[in-house]
Amino acid sequence: MYRQLFSVAALAATAFAQNATNSTGEGTPSLTDLLSSTESLSSLRTAVESVPGLGEMLGSAMNVTVLAPSNEAFEMFMSSARGQSFNDEDAIQALLNYHIINGGQVVQAVMQGENVVFYSGLLNNATVTEADQEFTGGVVHVIDRVLTIPRNVSSTATSAGLSAVVGALRQAELVDTVQSLSDVTIFAPNNSAFNSIGSAISNLTMENLTSILTYHVVNGTVAYSSMLENDMTVPSLAGGELRISVEGTDIFVNSAKVLIPNVLVANGVIHVIDNVLNPNNTETEPDTAAEVQTPAFEGATSTDNLGSLTSGVPTPTSAEFGAAPTPAEEAPAEGSEGAEGGEGSGAGKKEGAMALAALFAAGGFYMNA
Repeated sequence: MYRQLFSVAALAATAFAQNATNSTGEGTPSLTDLLSSTESLSSLRTAVESVPGLGEMLGSAMNVTVLAPSNEAFEMFMSSARGQSFNDEDAIQALLNYHIINGGQVVQAVMQGENVVFYSGLLNNATVTEADQEFTGGVVHVIDRVLTIPRNVSSTATSAGLSAVVGALRQAELVDTVQSLSDVTIFAPNNSAFNSIGSAISNLTMENLTSILTYHVVNGTVAYSSMLENDMTVPSLAGGELRISVEGTDIFVNSAKVLIPNVLVANGVIHVIDNVLNPNNTETEPDTAAEVQTPAFEGATSTDNLGSLTSGVPTPTSAEFGAAPTPAEEAPAEGSEGAEGGEGSGAGKKEGAMALAALFAAGGFYMNA
């Protein structure tokens, strides 16, 4: 169900330009030359030129893959609220930087029919429309949308409609703590999960709430779904362990099912789950055939009123958050390669997924779409 994540550069300088004087390969243009000669990328070149010195600074960029938004992609982006907020050099520089594959940040890449589709922050997706345009520093793939830089945990959860999680983090005064951690994996219950234990929420002390929330966080590991294996355990921030189960294409953590995997955030990844985990009830096995898991809090009853948690949490904009790829869309790309684990070492690989790329190794990749 869950597929390949590819490294994307967080280069110290910034993105997208290769000085024309670096055209050392016979018949192979520099990135500047390629942008100049490709009509569909004229807006990208304008964006690069809008940041003084950007092209020259990146003249030495080599062995990279550029995901290059087309003119139509930029037009769509600039007409959006998000695009209109990009009005300074630092913002443009950071956005362009996110479109270079070379090690660092990540996007998710899947095959949908004959197309390669990249998922970035808020599960926004972009499809490759023109592939394999070589330049002296690597290769360009033209995409039909501008990628979205992953946001912080609170902003992403709000956009995803996880208002109970956001409200609970606020009540426990954990927002800054979670967002300041490096390399986190968060198993975030959806609102229905909180509703199912509604009677217990009002009785939770601050200590109880903190213990429960930190039990959903893994610190020091960004565990994408393709890394989660059957019968593995991972340590939670609260101190207890989380147990991972894999049944076919489904992944479970304790007795909760992962509903939406691989929601990228600035400091790691969120997996949306259908149950609130209980640090004092870790032995309950998931019912892999059930549509909804039994709550892990014995005696708790359901309620439709989460006002105590969600009060003051903004209502998400429906257009902001995308949809996760479905299992049928997530067939592996032929010829894809990775550098972590052998065949069958992760849940995604067991279902024919692309192997996980080395997250911290430099170097581009090639997908045969």
